[in-house]
Amino acid sequence: MKSETPLFSFTVISDIQLTNENELSHQKLAHALQDLYELDKNSSALIMNGDLVADGKKQSYEKLSEVLESCPHTQEMYFTIGNHEFFQNDGNVPSIQRFLEFSKLDKVYYERKIAGHPFIFLGSESWGPVGTITKDSAVLSEEQLDWLSERMEEHRQGDMPVFVFLHQPLPYSLYGTDLLEYYQKGIIQSDELKNILSGIDNVFYFSGHSHFDLRFPNSIVKEPFTMINTGAIYDIWGPDGEGHEKVIDSTGSQGLFLQVYTDKVVIKGRDFTKKQWISEYQHNIPL
Repeated sequence: MKSETPLFSFTVISDIQLTNENELSHQKLAHALQDLYELDKNSSALIMNGDLVADGKKQSYEKLSEVLESCPHTQEMYFTIGNHEFFQNDGNVPSIQRFLEFSKLDKVYYERKIAGHPFIFLGSESWGPVGTITKDSAVLSEEQLDWLSERMEEHRQGDMPVFVFLHQPLPYSLYGTDLLEYYQKGIIQSDELKNILSGIDNVFYFSGHSHFDLRFPNSIVKEPFTMINTGAIYDIWGPDGEGHEKVIDSTGSQGLFLQVYTDKVVIKGRDFTKKQWISEYQHNIPL
C-alpha cells in the first residue's frame, strides 16, 4: 500500500572544506544547517559526505565542532572521509586518525541503521601518490571491499532501500565524471565497487567531490543503480570547456533533502544561498 506520509527524512551535504581561518567557510556551513533545520526540525539524520575540512588540520576539525555546536541540527550525524582530510600531507595514518577522533569512529567504513534502514559509509584509506592524477582518488582496501560485499549480500535478501556513501563518484557515471581524467580515475577500485553494488534492488549511492552544480544534467543517474551528486557547501564548480574545471559560483552552496516512503524515495536539491529548492533537481525514485 502506498504511503501518503514519509517514513523518515534525512539530509546530505558535502564539501564543506572548512578551515580554522576561513570565516566564509564557517558562515556557509552555518547558513546551510539553519536552512535545513527550518525545513524539517524532525529530520532523522544529517550526513556530511567528505571534505569536512579543507586542510586536514586538527584546528580546523576543532572549528568545525564549534560551528556544529553553535547551530541547530539533528543530533544524529554521520561522516565520511574525503580527499581534503589528507591535505596536511603528513601521512595516511595521522590524517585518518584526526578524522576518526573528530567523528568518534573506529574505521573510515561502517554501517548504521536509521529508522530501521541500512546506511553504509565508505572511505578512502590512502592519499596519493602525490603528484599523480590519482592523488585525490579513493583507495578502498580489500578488507573494506570484502566487508561491503558481505553487507550487501545480507541486504540483497531485504526489501528496504540501501543508502551508500563515499566522497568520490564512480567514473563515467554522474555529470563530468566522463569529461575529466581526474574523475575518470576517481576511485582506484571502481570496477570492484560497481560490481558489488550492482544487481541489488534499491541501492542509492551518494557522492560529492566534484562541487558540480546540481542544475547540470545527469546529476542523478539511475543505472545500474541510483547514483546521486550531493552538491557542495563551499563553491560551485563546472567544466571550463578545455578539459579542466573552474569555480562558476563562489557564492553558491548546495545540498540534499530526502524523504523515504514505503514505495519511493524523494530527493530534493537545495540552494542554501537563496534558501530555495533547485527546480532542476527534484526526483521521485520508485522502490
